[in-house]
Amino acid sequence: MKTIIITGANTGIGFATAKSFVQDGHHVFLACRNPQKAEHAKQQLESLRTGKVELLALDLDSLDQVNQTANELLARLDKIDVLVNNAGIMSPTLESTKDGYEKQIGVNYIGHFLWTLKLLPLLKKSEAGRVVNLASMMHLMGSIKFDQFKAEDVKSYNGVLRYGNSKLANLLFSNALADKLKNTSITSNALHPGGVDSEIYRELPKYQYMVIKLFLIQPNKPAELIKKIALDPSWAKRTGQYVSLQTPAFRSSKAKDLKLAHQLYDQTLGLVKNYL
Repeated sequence: MKTIIITGANTGIGFATAKSFVQDGHHVFLACRNPQKAEHAKQQLESLRTGKVELLALDLDSLDQVNQTANELLARLDKIDVLVNNAGIMSPTLESTKDGYEKQIGVNYIGHFLWTLKLLPLLKKSEAGRVVNLASMMHLMGSIKFDQFKAEDVKSYNGVLRYGNSKLANLLFSNALADKLKNTSITSNALHPGGVDSEIYRELPKYQYMVIKLFLIQPNKPAELIKKIALDPSWAKRTGQYVSLQTPAFRSSKAKDLKLAHQLYDQTLGLVKNYL
């Protein structure tokens, strides 16, 4: 039985991934922001009567809360085998996290950055710890704007481009982490899950969603890929990889830039150092 933690596991890709792991008899933690939706997801998964399911209160909007939940896990678990960084938001309007960061970079990237670094000691205790990061082909539109991480510093806002920025950051973090952990038992890989019918599109105008929905696939498809990266022996020695479900795994020149990846890592480390 593997110990697996999935962020944003109450719906969409996260729920489908959790279901796949639970069906195989694993111990799965659903790390979610909304307690009511999380409890409903837990009840559905427990009805499978196979693996073990537990809930974690995780709001990636708050670094204090990320830190608190991570500390609880550090105190009670012996190890973590798989960490799936799945949760994500799309925001068409400029918003800020509780710490004042532009919400998409804050939730999609900075929150997951702290979450992952806090849990590394438990991943190192696994025989083969695996980190799976959900990036996106939208990273092709992204750039890293160090001087605009704070919402108050954003002069002009385009929700799609800011989402691309956060997904580029996810991919760069995955690459930097893989490089830093290359002599350990932990691997770090990223994937583009394809266009998936999930709640991430809930903030879009209804007419836009109805058009996009025509091209979306069901969440169980990326869930199968995530499980393969997380558990399949063929991925035992693969790290720093980026794969795509529906399209070729094109990476932008920025995404291939390991120097930029480490620069972003160091910059973000400075933002969260008080929690480490």
